[in-house]
Amino acid sequence: MSIRYTSDSKRRKIVKEYELTVLIHPDLEADLETPLTKVRDIIKNAGGTIVREDNWGKKKLAYAINREDFAVYVYMDLELPADAPLKISNTYNITDEVLRYLLVKVDVKARAALAEQAKRAADRSSDEDTTEEN
Repeated sequence: MSIRYTSDSKRRKIVKEYELTVLIHPDLEADLETPLTKVRDIIKNAGGTIVREDNWGKKKLAYAINREDFAVYVYMDLELPADAPLKISNTYNITDEVLRYLLVKVDVKARAALAEQAKRAADRSSDEDTTEEN
């Protein structure tokens, strides 16, 4: 389990890894920085930190949400204290810019297995490259 402790001036907090995918209203695509700043501020106000952010762009939804067929997908890796997911969920539920969101705790074992699998695949491809050269 990947748990990190942060030290506050008064007490230590347990910080866990989370993945957040946010679907932002498609009309806000032209000025995407404004709703993203709001999303980031909600995370920071809850005591979290953003480790990585990836904008997947505008995509068609499988079904209409609030009469919208498209949304801008943004993926983030986060580190949050134990009480932050509830605060973030409550805030995103009433935020107009966010159509939907998915906040899940990272499965550390699965992530390590994927990294190991990618490493093996890279090793195999480099071994094949050296045998082809000979």
